[in-house]
Amino acid sequence: MNYRMISKLLAVVLQFVTIFMVPALTISIMNGETAAVYGFLITMAVMLVLSLLPRLYKLKRQTMYARDGYVLVTLTWLLISLLGALPFWISGAIPNYVDCFFEVVSGFTTTGASILTDVEAMPKGLLYWRSFSHWLGGMGVLVFLLAITRFTEGAGDGMHIMRAESPGPQVSKLVPHTFRSAQILYLIYIGLTVVQAILLLAGGMDFFEAICIAFGTAGTGGFGVRNDSLASYTPYIQWVVTVFMALFGVNFGVYYLVLLRSFRKAFRNEELWMYLGIMLTASAIIFLNILPSMPGRPADAIRHSCFQVASIMTTTGYGTADFNLWPQLSRSILVMLMLVGASAGSTGGGIKVSRVLILVKCLFREIHRMLHPNTVRQIHMDGEPVPREAIRNAYAFLTVYCLITVGSMLLVSLDNFSFETNLTAVFACLNNIGPGLDQVGPTSNFSAYSNFSKIVLSVDMLLGRLEIFPIIITCMPSVWKRARV
Repeated sequence: MNYRMISKLLAVVLQFVTIFMVPALTISIMNGETAAVYGFLITMAVMLVLSLLPRLYKLKRQTMYARDGYVLVTLTWLLISLLGALPFWISGAIPNYVDCFFEVVSGFTTTGASILTDVEAMPKGLLYWRSFSHWLGGMGVLVFLLAITRFTEGAGDGMHIMRAESPGPQVSKLVPHTFRSAQILYLIYIGLTVVQAILLLAGGMDFFEAICIAFGTAGTGGFGVRNDSLASYTPYIQWVVTVFMALFGVNFGVYYLVLLRSFRKAFRNEELWMYLGIMLTASAIIFLNILPSMPGRPADAIRHSCFQVASIMTTTGYGTADFNLWPQLSRSILVMLMLVGASAGSTGGGIKVSRVLILVKCLFREIHRMLHPNTVRQIHMDGEPVPREAIRNAYAFLTVYCLITVGSMLLVSLDNFSFETNLTAVFACLNNIGPGLDQVGPTSNFSAYSNFSKIVLSVDMLLGRLEIFPIIITCMPSVWKRARV
């Protein structure tokens, strides 16, 4: 383990997070939010002091290995969550630090689960920081730094960082250079965010709200600036958000192929068609299921069904209706969509469509093998053979995912809430969705849970965003042994 290299890179992260707080600080100053201003200034000072400590010693070895990348990513997300919660706590906007930590972890992991009972009463500077955490966490904090600066230059292959931080079972370079790949991803990300913000402004949305909602959509996070999420906005605004939630749930590699005009290769992507197929089918079924309860309002029924399917499947978590009151079939479909999630290489969470596709193909291969024991059948995706490593990863991920779900369920059950509440709360946090059902439904929040359960659910959010394995690897004692020089 190269401790000095990791601490140096963590210092760089803290310096940039300090810079990222400047717009939020500026908004608080402009709105006369004195307590929030002090909260941001003290936090920024603490982060700057911590970022200067690694300068006290020299870096002897600049090599970075895979395990260093996993540890760096895990420590980065834990550190920015612990420190990013300070403005809420110092300002007194959220008096309980565990609540602050839960809220900020929910922001950076793009979960959108909240303990706030009155969002509109929060200072605007803190609301901006809360929404910006979605945007920064959506594509990845370290991937962002890779895109704007060669902050790992000389430290080894930045691909270790991209694979540890980017969501999805298969992360590969778009171009030969990792830094250029990160830049391409963020250019697409920024471009889509800007286009959405412009369309929201064109619909009459306030500039501050348009930026916050665009951040929440891009990162598939779901933090809103109104107590009713997006329910009080116009149908035009809701349709714009629906479309962009679906777009941000697509593998960004597909967009890169479209930009290169490799349309045939882009539209041959099996995961893309499965993602769209699931989304359209679920929307149609829910539309038919809720239509009888909305007589004479088919336009509203199709809008709410499409919005909520896109919101849950992409793990964004915005709401236009209280789907907790929908028929059981619709609610069951939404729970299933929580598990599936968005595409690999997108900003969405969940198990990922590509993993589901691989597991389904493995199922059919095993059935074929039972019928024809002597045949050898290779699994293919997009016309290419799937590596055995990817298949093993899918099986391992699903196994650990189930164990974590069961363990978390048992731990949060100590609060004695209903089974539906606890199950969907764990699903909502582990899959980075936000709202669940029953007492954690779209019109409720997570404030009723104890501090212990909030910590458990916060860990679930981090596990879900980092795809479980980086955190497990970091917790292994053997990883922390100092490498021999």
